Amino acid sequence: MSAEDLYEAVMLEKECFGTEAWSEKAFADSLALDYAIYLVASEKDHIIGMAGLRNICGDADITNVAVRSEFRRQGVAEKILIELMRQGMETGVINYTLEVRSKNIPALKLYEKLGFESEGIRKNFYENPQDDAVIMWKRKDKEC
Repeated sequence: MSAEDLYEAVMLEKECFGTEAWSEKAFADSLALDYAIYLVASEKDHIIGMAGLRNICGDADITNVAVRSEFRRQGVAEKILIELMRQGMETGVINYTLEVRSKNIPALKLYEKLGFESEGIRKNFYENPQDDAVIMWKRKDKEC
C-alpha cells in the first residue's frame, strides 16, 4: 500500500466495516510506521483487497483484512494474508494474532485454514451490529 492508495483503502474499509472503518489519517499514520506492512490486491488499477500488520517484538497484529464484496470467496484474502505473513517473517515476526467477528464464518474458516486458532473472546467488541470478537493466534511454537 502506498499513499496513492489511501482514498481507495478508506472506501474499501467503509464498504466492509461501516462506522468502524479507519480514517485516511489512521491509514497514513500506519503506513509511516517502520514496523508496519500494508498490502493491497488490485485489478484494473483498483484495490479489491487489503490487509496489514504491525510487528511488535515478533508478534504481529493483523488488521484491516478487507475484500470488495464482488471479489469475496475467490481467494483474494488468502493470497494477501499468505504474502503478508511471508513478508512479516522476513522482518522477524514469529507469531500472528487477529480479531474477527464471531459471526463472520467465512473469515473464521479462512483463518483456521491458515493455521490460526481461537484463544479467547472479547465480549461485545464490535458495534453496528453488536458482536463478540474472536481472538485468534497463529503461533510458531504452541508452548507459550
